[in-house]
Parts: sequence; C-alpha cells; structure tokens
Amino acid sequence: MFTAPTDRPLVNLRYYTIAPRKMGEFLEVFDRLAMPVLIETLGAPIGFYTSTVGPLNQVVHLWAYRDLADMEARWNARDTHPDFPAYLKASGHLIVAQEDRLLKAAPLPSLS
Repeated sequence: MFTAPTDRPLVNLRYYTIAPRKMGEFLEVFDRLAMPVLIETLGAPIGFYTSTVGPLNQVVHLWAYRDLADMEARWNARDTHPDFPAYLKASGHLIVAQEDRLLKAAPLPSLS
C-alpha cells in the first residue's frame, strides 16, 4: 500500500474526464507538455491512473502538499510557468470535465 509522504499530509485528488476515444492522445499530450512543468513546479505525483471500471475515460492523479499555502504557491508556479499555456492549448479539446478534491490525512496511529 502506498501512502502520501508524512511531511505532506494534504492531497489534491484530480479527475479529468477525457473525450471518448481520445485517451491515448490526451496521455501523450499530458506526458509531453504538462508533466515536465508539473514535476518542476508541483513535484512528483503520488500516483497517476486511468479508470477501467466505473466512470470511463477518466484520468486520476494525486499530488501531496505540506499545507494550503504550499499548495497555492506551487499552483501559482505552475500557472505562471511559461511552458504551461502550450499544454492548456493542446489539451483543451480533449478534456470534457474536471473535478478537484482536497484530502487531509486521517490521524490513524496504525499508519504512523
């Protein structure tokens, strides 16, 4: 079982719903244009997945942060990165919907 780093207890869970039959194109664009910027500004993701059961055509990724201030600073770095607009332009027609959730680590002693 993989858990978020204990020094980053706030997790951003993102769902992107991709247009039918466009997953391959989206993954190529995301990996080529978004991931270099995201790794530089947000750090490495906790995980990156595609759905196979339940709602289809979804990409799910998780990013960990120390707190809201850390998340906002990293998001600002992403949003103002000079290479990020190229990803937004190349992926706009591929993304049907987005959902964003913030998860806070539960204080379970068994996970400490």
